Amino acid sequence: MWEQLKKEMEKGDVKSLARCISLVENEAAGFEDFLESLVIPDVPVIGITGPPGAGKSTLTDALIGILVNQKKKVGVLCIDPSSPFNMGALLGDRIRMHNWYNNPDVFIRSLSTKASLGGLNPKTIEITDLLKISTFDYIIIETVGVGQSEIEIAALADVTVVVLVPESGDEIQSMKSGLMEIADIFVVNKSDRPNADQFVRNLKQMISPAFSRHSVEMPVIKTVASEKKGTEELMDAISQFLEVDRGNEKRSLLLAEKAYQLIQNKRMQDVSKLDLAKELSEVKNKENIFRFIKKYTQG
Repeated sequence: MWEQLKKEMEKGDVKSLARCISLVENEAAGFEDFLESLVIPDVPVIGITGPPGAGKSTLTDALIGILVNQKKKVGVLCIDPSSPFNMGALLGDRIRMHNWYNNPDVFIRSLSTKASLGGLNPKTIEITDLLKISTFDYIIIETVGVGQSEIEIAALADVTVVVLVPESGDEIQSMKSGLMEIADIFVVNKSDRPNADQFVRNLKQMISPAFSRHSVEMPVIKTVASEKKGTEELMDAISQFLEVDRGNEKRSLLLAEKAYQLIQNKRMQDVSKLDLAKELSEVKNKENIFRFIKKYTQG
């Protein structure tokens, strides 16, 4: 089964890809051996992240359009908030990308965070590798807007775009230690709103080599994604960033983070939140909760 799926995926068959993603996400028998057997090609991964309401989905939709016009094939993973009760994805944002559902050059898959604090699905790493062995020229990952903890994307993406809006204002101060530090490119979306120019100036003043993990100032691009304004400039900035050889440092950190996440997921695979909820239904106070946790942490 797995070998046949692989052959079909390498030919660009999206039905086989969709099925394989479901099998891996549900940890079907043999999925680990299958993943270990893959030779992963180097396909650029674009990460789109930022606080809720910044316009990430609309911006992603615009980038898809640009790449399709360039005759590129695009694989898109949209990480949605998950229900705390059944861990399923809440798919409201996907209506912004409805134009691409039947396009043969675009594959869109929604995944839930399953309550992960890092803004990604626990199987995002594995699913990204599945997209890479298919026929896509670019992969875009749009993370759920969860604020400062949404930093895992920096380890997975080759270029990370952080999307803000003019109203972010003083919120930038609280983002400094998390979301703001992972950016390779900043986007100020909805820049037709009042005070957008002032916000851009303030943002540029904050960005310096001393603060950033980069040795040069990062680009700050104004967009109105709903009107496709500034999106071509953003795509140019992404392409320029991807063209520069940044050595092995980020690649090593990326692989280390990737290995860490996989090890963490492996060790936690026998712990189900739904099962925990059932077991904890009789717990009445914190002391009992900590006693309960000891059972898991001390074997």
